[in-house]
Amino acid sequence: MPANPSGPPAKKKGRRARLVVILVVLLLVAGIGYGSYWSVSTVRASFPVTTGTLKLNGLTAPVQVKRDDHGIPQIYADDAADLFRAQGYVQAQDRFWEMDVRRHLTAGRLSEMFGSGQVENDAFIRTLGWRRVAQQEWDTQLSPTAKAYLRAYSDGVNAYLSGHHGSALSVEYAVLGLTHSYTPERWTPVDSISWLKAMAWDLRSNIKDEIDRALMTSRLTPAQIAQLYPEYPYGRNRPITGGGSVTPDGSEYVPAGRTATGGGQTTSQRYPNAQLSALSRTIDQLPALLGPSGNGIGSNSWVVSGTYTTTGKPMLANDPHLAPQMPSLWYQMGLHCRTVNAACPYDVSGYTFSGMPGVVIGHNQDIAWGMTNMGADVTDLYLEKVTADSYLYDGKQVPFRTRQETIKVAGGSSRVITVRETRDGMPLISDRSDEMAEVGQNAPVGQTAPDRRDGYAVALRWTALTPGKTMEAVFELDRATDFTHFRKAAQDFAVPAQNLVYADTRNNIGYQAPGMIPVRHKVTGGIPDDGRYPVPGWDPDYRWTGYIPAAALPWEYNPKRGYIVTANQAVTDKKYPYLLTDDWGYGTRSQRINDLIASKIAGGGKISMDDMQSMQMDDSSEIAKLLVPYLLKVDISDPYVRQAQQLLEGWDFNQDGDSAAAAYFNAVWRNVLKLAFGNKLPKEVRPKGQCLRVPPAGGSGPVDDLGTPKLVTECGQRDPAEAQPDGGDRWFEVVRAILPDATNPWWNTSTTGAKNGTDRDQLLAKAMKDARWELTSKLGKDINTWSWGRLHKMTLRNQTLGTQGPAIVKWLLNRGPWQLGGGEAAVNATGWNAAAGYDVVWVPSMRMIVSLDDFDKSRWINLTGASGHAYDAHYSDQTAMWVDGQLLPWAYSGGAVDKAAQDKLTLTP
Repeated sequence: MPANPSGPPAKKKGRRARLVVILVVLLLVAGIGYGSYWSVSTVRASFPVTTGTLKLNGLTAPVQVKRDDHGIPQIYADDAADLFRAQGYVQAQDRFWEMDVRRHLTAGRLSEMFGSGQVENDAFIRTLGWRRVAQQEWDTQLSPTAKAYLRAYSDGVNAYLSGHHGSALSVEYAVLGLTHSYTPERWTPVDSISWLKAMAWDLRSNIKDEIDRALMTSRLTPAQIAQLYPEYPYGRNRPITGGGSVTPDGSEYVPAGRTATGGGQTTSQRYPNAQLSALSRTIDQLPALLGPSGNGIGSNSWVVSGTYTTTGKPMLANDPHLAPQMPSLWYQMGLHCRTVNAACPYDVSGYTFSGMPGVVIGHNQDIAWGMTNMGADVTDLYLEKVTADSYLYDGKQVPFRTRQETIKVAGGSSRVITVRETRDGMPLISDRSDEMAEVGQNAPVGQTAPDRRDGYAVALRWTALTPGKTMEAVFELDRATDFTHFRKAAQDFAVPAQNLVYADTRNNIGYQAPGMIPVRHKVTGGIPDDGRYPVPGWDPDYRWTGYIPAAALPWEYNPKRGYIVTANQAVTDKKYPYLLTDDWGYGTRSQRINDLIASKIAGGGKISMDDMQSMQMDDSSEIAKLLVPYLLKVDISDPYVRQAQQLLEGWDFNQDGDSAAAAYFNAVWRNVLKLAFGNKLPKEVRPKGQCLRVPPAGGSGPVDDLGTPKLVTECGQRDPAEAQPDGGDRWFEVVRAILPDATNPWWNTSTTGAKNGTDRDQLLAKAMKDARWELTSKLGKDINTWSWGRLHKMTLRNQTLGTQGPAIVKWLLNRGPWQLGGGEAAVNATGWNAAAGYDVVWVPSMRMIVSLDDFDKSRWINLTGASGHAYDAHYSDQTAMWVDGQLLPWAYSGGAVDKAAQDKLTLTP
């Protein structure tokens, strides 16, 4: 009997099964086909028109846009306003999604695009008030000419918007449309100015160090904290300038008020750690617009006098180190007046920001300039004693200034927040920190900000919250013709404080430190007012007394040594009379560049453009030179660990992508940091998930029968990517100081301080063992297959949907990974965070080398490409060359641009 006599015959069942399979396959094919059609058609809908003729309302005469084979536009006009109007149109063609996201971020309006997940970020940025300050700059600071240029730029953007909607603007709008309705608003000049506040925030210097030092007071002594933040090594790593700033007539400036107190200052003050820890996490969660914070991130720029070059004219190099993202933060472009005169003074080419008129870094017909972050201390945190509607200052209760902010949320209800400000317009940023945890019992907050509990509030003083003229300075730099004009433009570059290097066609080189940099009181007793720790907001002695006069800011012109290097090192020596910061980068990259230049010109040698390019790709590991001799002296008995140790014998310390030695050393370095320091740091600055049994903070808590404090469990609170130690060159200096001392307490891996912990060599042996097995799990048992590039990878991600969107959208928008050489604090600064892993988290976001002898022989490269449209030919067409260290020819003259032009578009009135 059949098992199922009522069922169909076996043959019919088989045929039905085959039909079901065929139907499923057909549906899948149809779905894939439709999906492919949708993807291709939607993506291509936004590709820009780059040939022929288009009308652009508002032009006074035709404008030409010439693009080379990488889609880089060079714009030619007869009128300056026409030039910037066309710039707005062309940037909107290539990058409007990026522009739109940026303006929503800087206005605290990301929730309108992406929903409730962005509410806390929006609330924090609204509290800071970036766009409010940008509006004030527009209203009160800018000249009529600058305003006219900004209006023209906005008109160009809006002309493009008027004819493009949804997927015709960018594929991201089509994806956004699948969840909710969204239509971009018209562009305004304040949208452009606001971007400068985002730049300033990401380059704000030491606010995280200020918080971390305060958090460390819960478990470390002042002396231990000082060891983790050593003084700058002036005797080993040369500052940018040779001495203190001088006036034009050569006399020294003497500051009023205070002088620098030095990096060795410490404090025994105890801080409201829960509050500061929550604030630190809030800052960590903000989108990293330019890159993660840390001592390794920065930029390189240097200029060499014609005395030491093969051309007899200066050469200038620059490569800012920022987050790898898709598209690159930079947009290459030329802005050319057909006839340069007073009415149309621009003939400039270089790197721009999408959404902002002008060129930020590059050259014109007379001068070239580059930028690196100065790292000046332009932020202070103030602890405030507050009531429901007031704060204590100079013995009196002063009412807050308050305002209401409404955050609109796509697909959800709006949220209203109350922003409170103290004197000098300082916002209470603790009102926005993780809905604030309990932080002490010193001051009741009341009901004004219901998302806060009792305790100190934290207010922020930051130079970028004072209206400035940085947008004006961009236009001035673009038309500067000599060093005097250049320095005058720099005076208006208020924030972010940058190092500006200079060269001109008349064989001059120079340096200028611009920026609004505060002058603080000299405080005797209590907390030193040196920007290293949060200070009492109720004490008037801690109020800023003004800003360093522009004429007193450091500068150099044609120094005798014949070259200037800026790579985030100290700007001046200790003779400089004002405090710029005590939290410099430690000069690892800058001194390597200084040494490379000095060795090249020794004995009458000359530097070529190829030499400049080679220096940009130098990947020597300075910490390896210091640490490897100690590692090789450690007696290793395990044959597998000994095999890995042997990789370091004879290693030249270069971190090429195919180097097995570089892979192993960096793994060892990471484990050394974790063993020596990570386990000893307070929970607020340890990674989440790292739980330790330690004595209670401050010695309080339960004790055993002998009165010895019982161990308690503490778990780390910080995102691993932001936890200390990050492995930057500050940690190079920390380790350098303790390496000769084999029994230094930092080598002891016992978190309780027990004497049966490890010494230096034991810790190094364990680090080598741990690194061996870590790489075995990641790269395989055979060390012959290991390479640094297999660990050290870069993925370019769209900063919105490419990080938070569905997998298919990430696949559509993101690119990579690429295996890279270079490393932490190397000149080729492909940075990684030792607390989180080996993935690349910051990179030379562009590279340029300018020949002042012949601008057409200059070279440049972008991290990605000109286009922000996925699958456009120029979306990532420069990346492979960037990875290989190649540079593109940089056409500048009219003849060279015409020769390189592949597409020509005419914009007509």
